[in-house]
Amino acid sequence: MGGESATEPLKGEDWAGDMGERWLANLDRFEAMIAPIGNALLTRAAYRAGERVIDVGPGGGATTRAIARTVAPEGEALGIDISPDLVGEAARRAEAEGIANARFLCADAAEVTLGGRPYDRLFSRFGSMFFADPVPAFANLRSLLQPGARIDIAVWGPPRENLWMMEMMGVVRTHVEVPRAEPRAPGPFAFEDLDYLREVLTGAGFGGMDVDVYEGRQAIGGSDASPAEALEMVLSSMGVGRVVDEQDDPTREAIRADLLSLFDQRHVDGEGVLMAAKAWLVTAVA
Repeated sequence: MGGESATEPLKGEDWAGDMGERWLANLDRFEAMIAPIGNALLTRAAYRAGERVIDVGPGGGATTRAIARTVAPEGEALGIDISPDLVGEAARRAEAEGIANARFLCADAAEVTLGGRPYDRLFSRFGSMFFADPVPAFANLRSLLQPGARIDIAVWGPPRENLWMMEMMGVVRTHVEVPRAEPRAPGPFAFEDLDYLREVLTGAGFGGMDVDVYEGRQAIGGSDASPAEALEMVLSSMGVGRVVDEQDDPTREAIRADLLSLFDQRHVDGEGVLMAAKAWLVTAVA
């Protein structure tokens, strides 16, 4: 799933409830925004026909469907997400596209158990950074896999190199005091420190960690979003919008005006509101 801003009030997002509903409300814009990173991770994963793959935190299921098409006809893609709203929509979209080898399960990936034989591969585009206790969570995921199975995950790099999040929060902080997030705490930047991620994966029984760097400009709300449309998506669907919602009317309007000004400055015709992004594309072996 997608990242939220690195602030204390945004920790512990309720992905089974409020945050899942917010994501669903702007699903297509969220998917368009992070699709380039997901596509880069899919290319790196290089799935083959016949493989059985778990997709952790797939949101609306775009990556699960892409994997299912690649591994068809004998392979299978299973999307596991904690949000019942997103699981329902993901299943609906797979059915509408006639993708019979994609299925979706509403469960907490940190604790889920699955029947049948272990899976061949695991994939996660921004769905692994929110585990409250990551070592046992990844150990549980490892238990679902064949020995030697490969995992491919995307996680956000350091905040200072993800200006698409931090510039927005910089605007908010000119109006509201927002405490900083704790290092290594569950959230979008939980694994910005690759040494920490290596500790987690090693502790869970994975080895051979290898990393590629994704760097680009993030289109807020997708390449077709105007500054005003990007602003409405951010405030209605991302965690930063909750912080703004809690303020009085004059403060909310001031923040809206300053965010719109920022988005105007970052807007490129035909490409959207573009802001710097950096992610780690990480591979390891069970």
